[in-house]
Amino acid sequence: MTTTGPWVAIIMGSKSDWDTMRAASDTLAEFGVPHECRVLSAHRTPRELADYLSDVQERGCEVFLAGAGGAAHLAGVIAAQTTRPVLGVPIESKLQGLDSLLSIVQMPAGIPVGTLAIGKAGATNAALLAVSILGIAHPDLFKKIEAYRAERAKKILAETLP
Repeated sequence: MTTTGPWVAIIMGSKSDWDTMRAASDTLAEFGVPHECRVLSAHRTPRELADYLSDVQERGCEVFLAGAGGAAHLAGVIAAQTTRPVLGVPIESKLQGLDSLLSIVQMPAGIPVGTLAIGKAGATNAALLAVSILGIAHPDLFKKIEAYRAERAKKILAETLP
């Protein structure tokens, strides 16, 4: 796959979501995956979101990560406008992120959104899942994921108890 743009687009509903979604960006950077991050709201900037989705797909984007809190419709709105994989990250909000989780995970049949855990763990796992998805076309990414997991396993096995 040759692209002129990012392989992954990280979109969040507001700048405050960056505290969580930075974990996704940092993880993608660790794997050398070209990506870009944008703040676009499903409710406050719907036209701009639609324009961005059209443009970024034309530039070669293959996977979308969407982080939003509260009503958290962003991932569903993105999924309604693309057939590419959309991974939703619930952001902690007034109900500790449960409201966000339920908003993302309850998509109607026919418009799928992969939903991850609430918060930074979900953002990290969304990025890792994106790397695995991209690994289908980029076998070098599979090797990087295997090495990543092996290193994590090694650290656990090296742990000792007093």
